Amino acid sequence: MQLGLVGLGRMGGNMAERLRAAGHDVVGYDPHAEASNVSSLAELVEKLAAPRIVWIMVPAGDATRDTVAQLGDLLAEGDMVIDGGNSRFTDDQKNAALLAEKSVRYVDCGVSGGVWGREVGYGLMCGGSKEDVERAMPIFDGLRPEGPREEGFVHAGPVGAGHYSKMVHNGIEYGLMQAYAEGYELLLAKDLVEDVPGVVKAWSRGTVVRSWLLDLLVRALDEDPGLAELDAYVDDSGEGRWTVEEAIDLRVPMPAISAALFARYSSRQDASPAMKAVAALRQQFGGHAVRHGGAESGTLSHPS
Repeated sequence: MQLGLVGLGRMGGNMAERLRAAGHDVVGYDPHAEASNVSSLAELVEKLAAPRIVWIMVPAGDATRDTVAQLGDLLAEGDMVIDGGNSRFTDDQKNAALLAEKSVRYVDCGVSGGVWGREVGYGLMCGGSKEDVERAMPIFDGLRPEGPREEGFVHAGPVGAGHYSKMVHNGIEYGLMQAYAEGYELLLAKDLVEDVPGVVKAWSRGTVVRSWLLDLLVRALDEDPGLAELDAYVDDSGEGRWTVEEAIDLRVPMPAISAALFARYSSRQDASPAMKAVAALRQQFGGHAVRHGGAESGTLSHPS
């Protein structure tokens, strides 16, 4: 099957290679990548036989919206756009409506698998009409992991359902990673466990906490046992925030995922103003010792 793929970064480039290995004809475009097969979106569209399918793998937000708008001016009736990036689900209805004015179809697809997807396949969550999803199924089958389709692919619902499902998936990912990280820190903090990386590795088989994320933590500790090469700064790409916002709107309690998101924010502070305030309060009401620039100060005398 022929398709165009816009965005040949870490995910898009690997996806293009996996699709080619599955026998698909992929015409790739990325203004910043040497692997680009064409020099513009217009040339990409010209290279594709109608009815065309163009898969977008560019950063969420303005970059995706602008790409959809440009394709709307270039594609023809019966063509299809698949947004496989991490767009917010609320953008999907707008993108679909914009393309519908030109009779161009739209499918949103949440993609999970990271840099390992080229080798092991990608988990796919799609939103769109049944007819549009079925039309693109050979592409989805080329990307998903081997095995039963339902274990690596889902048609989650109408337009927007795919990215909504991926958003929740990433929120869960936040919580799982935070739980592993906190357990790792507690093991380090106790001068009883002598082989912390070994403990984490021993959880890899037979335990109820085994997972691919745990395997990746084991791999990281094998490469750098003390994680000394890393800064304690953790970014977020948006899905965690959006998940928590949805929980607030729908009154769904999500303490674990919310705490994991806020922990990421804490990681970006050289010195937390909130914790400084806590320290100051403890000093004021209880005369507890505090530290100034690494030195510990004594207790305060209570006012007379």
